[in-house]
Amino acid sequence: MSRRLVIVVRADPVICGHSGEARNLAEAALQRGFDEVRIVTWPIERLEAAGLPLKPLDTVLPYSEGITVERPEPVGDYKVVDGRYIQGLVGRLVELFTDGVPTVAMSLYLSPHTTAVTDAVEVARKTGLPVNVVTIAEAVGSDVTNVVRQCVTDGRFGAAAHVLESYLASDVCVAVSQYTKDLIVEEAALLDATHGTRYAARCEERIAISYPAIDASLFLDLDPADIDRHLQARGLERDGYVFYLSRLARAKGVEDLIAGFAASGAAADRQLVIAGRGPEEQELRAIAAASPAAERIRFLTDVDDAEKPFLFAGAAAYVLPTKPRPEFIETFGIALAEKALSGGGPAITTLTGGVGEAVGDTALIIDVDAPDQIAASIDRALAMDRAERAEWEERAREHALQFDRMTVFDRLFARVSTIDRVFA
Repeated sequence: MSRRLVIVVRADPVICGHSGEARNLAEAALQRGFDEVRIVTWPIERLEAAGLPLKPLDTVLPYSEGITVERPEPVGDYKVVDGRYIQGLVGRLVELFTDGVPTVAMSLYLSPHTTAVTDAVEVARKTGLPVNVVTIAEAVGSDVTNVVRQCVTDGRFGAAAHVLESYLASDVCVAVSQYTKDLIVEEAALLDATHGTRYAARCEERIAISYPAIDASLFLDLDPADIDRHLQARGLERDGYVFYLSRLARAKGVEDLIAGFAASGAAADRQLVIAGRGPEEQELRAIAAASPAAERIRFLTDVDDAEKPFLFAGAAAYVLPTKPRPEFIETFGIALAEKALSGGGPAITTLTGGVGEAVGDTALIIDVDAPDQIAASIDRALAMDRAERAEWEERAREHALQFDRMTVFDRLFARVSTIDRVFA
């Protein structure tokens, strides 16, 4: 064995674009000559206990041979509380980093994955055993808004410093969008202003942009007969529905979408299909049930990765009216890029966070908290003739191809190959 990639992430069955990104980077690594890929993640029971939206286990797509998913068991008993899961994770990473195999270790989410990798590397090097590891830390956004920003707001300097120091200790520091990098620098500057540190300058200098990796082959050149077959299985017709696919949460603007759909005159003969799972599913179902369009609104909670390209492609429009909220800001918008690759009617979205980087000039843009604009944009999308719609599809697909996993992987690992260890 000559090279190994270790990815530390909340992996499948978590419903999260970045768990899919980890899968895509793992598959790309095999195609680029890595002998082994290990995705180190959390035990299923811990994911369930955390309340994360999860896919049914039987719908998770298999990984290619050469990719192993590890879920280290916790260390210690109930008296260690949640730290026992972190201990299990760090302990397994130490074992991987000290077995003599040249390794690239990539973490997605700074807390707790990057902090775990940084701690493991430090321990591994102190064992005196051979260690040949290059580390990549990817900030995805919510790890900043949910951890660093909260620490800054609450005056918890130590916790913020731990996350940022672990990030900056990595050999390669990347963020999933320019927006995410700017957010990190902004929060670091607030920390500096209070404590006299210099995190903002260090982050500005070290962080590069690496957009999320998508397997474009799943979404391109879909057979029209396959699209119709998948739609028929759901009782849907081509262009007969407006589509939403993402987590079911207020931050995604689903309530605004329901109101906008109901107000759209052109959509009076269409369905609204809301696909996904999330913490506010029951609340959103109640809002939909009270809508004047209630009879035309459907929720799908079992759409798997294999089916979603066809649902994107068959839709009259895709709407993601995401909005900034204290607990979540859309720092990229992976579903928007996947939709662009699939085709179908135009995307309708806001410019919240990093969404503009995901869609470029290829979507109908609305303001946040604007159901009337959603209605008008749905009307606009449904009024497009075939030629205009095809032009929108072509521009969107061309823009989204930059996010194909092989392109993203090659750009990212060009940074790794300049480090004189694993690639020496």
